[in-house]
Amino acid sequence: MSFLDTHLLSIVTFLPFATALGLTLVRGLPESTWRALGLASTTLTFLLSVRLFTEFDPTRSGYQFVETAKWLPEWGIRWFVGIDGVSLLLVVLTTFLVPLALLASWNDIQRSVRSWIFFVLALETGMLGAFVSLNLFQFYVFWELMLVPMYFMIGIWGGPRRVYAAIKFFLFTMFGSLLMLVAMLVVYYLHYEQFGVLSLDLPALLRTHIPGRTQDWLFLAFALAFAVKVPMVPFHTWLPDAHVEAPTAGSVILAGVLLKMGTYGFIRFALPLFPQASADFAPVIFFLAVVGILYGSLVAMVQADLKKLVAYSSVAHLGFVMLGMFALNVEGIEGSVLQMVNHGLSTGALFLLVGMLYERRHTREIAAFGGVAKPMPVYAAMFGIVAMSSIGLPMLNGFVGEFLILLGAFQASPGFAVPATFGVVLAAGYLLWAYRRVFFGPLENPENRALIDLDRREKLVMVLILVPIFWIGIQPNVLLRRLDAATLELLRTMESRAVAMREAP
Repeated sequence: MSFLDTHLLSIVTFLPFATALGLTLVRGLPESTWRALGLASTTLTFLLSVRLFTEFDPTRSGYQFVETAKWLPEWGIRWFVGIDGVSLLLVVLTTFLVPLALLASWNDIQRSVRSWIFFVLALETGMLGAFVSLNLFQFYVFWELMLVPMYFMIGIWGGPRRVYAAIKFFLFTMFGSLLMLVAMLVVYYLHYEQFGVLSLDLPALLRTHIPGRTQDWLFLAFALAFAVKVPMVPFHTWLPDAHVEAPTAGSVILAGVLLKMGTYGFIRFALPLFPQASADFAPVIFFLAVVGILYGSLVAMVQADLKKLVAYSSVAHLGFVMLGMFALNVEGIEGSVLQMVNHGLSTGALFLLVGMLYERRHTREIAAFGGVAKPMPVYAAMFGIVAMSSIGLPMLNGFVGEFLILLGAFQASPGFAVPATFGVVLAAGYLLWAYRRVFFGPLENPENRALIDLDRREKLVMVLILVPIFWIGIQPNVLLRRLDAATLELLRTMESRAVAMREAP
């Protein structure tokens, strides 16, 4: 086998950051070269991730493309990566959105372009590293690494309140991360006490017996870190500020990928490591998820700023993701993971579209528009399609994920599933109402009459993101087949660990 075949996952992970480092070593490169090579690197990373997707065997359980290497063996720390169906979809989503974000920011980012490209490439490696890590220390390193580039992306290229938003984002996520670190150390020493071996590998830790009360506290520590990142109500207050102040490309990456770190963390670590605590706290998560769905939708409905409306819609959509996940059945978990992908595409596309409008009018106030469909018919059509996908219209990507989530939630807890369904109605309310106010009615504002429709670059970006929106809506089984084995393995692991812990003296 070739080097590419045996190290494909590591190459996909480190190619963006290696490109960033290489560019910094060559002095005098013009900004246009940085842009071109940054886009080329992220595009190549996506093409390599497509190879992961096509060569992934959906009939096999366990991790695939596994790689190991010595790192700090005396502490049980090593380079240990691999993917299952869950991480595969999120890796492909990441590598797909990052080059689109770079392409979308081609004219938007004009200041410190080299630094911008460097931070985007570093952020991509951080996100990919977290999705493929099977060693907890390694996961934590990448988890923290992601904070730094996004902090600078918001703080340097953001809006008027960018420093406040960047610091708030950093402090919220850092606080949760420190609690998770403490919990990781406890699991680490519990494993050492029971087996006499220092290891932070996830498969090894899944053999560790964790007593009931200890398991509850450890679950809460992990859950708080992940809940902040999701973000779940009431830990969501950093998100609207970060979204509104971030540049368009930063908002796309934040909504499309970074928020999925929290939901992914629950599936990869919290559920299998603490199965009994996960089941015990499921009603609490259900309650917070339903509150997030209804609260996010109602607050989005009254927003005057179009970008803030989309930001609050993320709170509602990720409430659905958490609802399906803690249904703890096949339908709920598969719908949850699929909805992570769908949210990344639909909400990422909405942020792109809002950014394109802001570039032309330098305002996001809904009241400043009206009748925009007349000068910008292509833009209006694409915005309408993406809005429908976010609502969950059949034949578009959002429908299948929400349907599976509600199906799983009804099986687990009809009392929580019923109010959650109103979130679908509210989503139609705030998105269609905003769409009508922006695009239809009389074209009274003279500044709107001079608006120019999408150029070739913008059309290319939107067409590229519309393709998977339709494809997933029409052929969702292509993704669901790759989730089956991972979902069943997760549920089997949780059940076997829960039984073993109940039977332990």
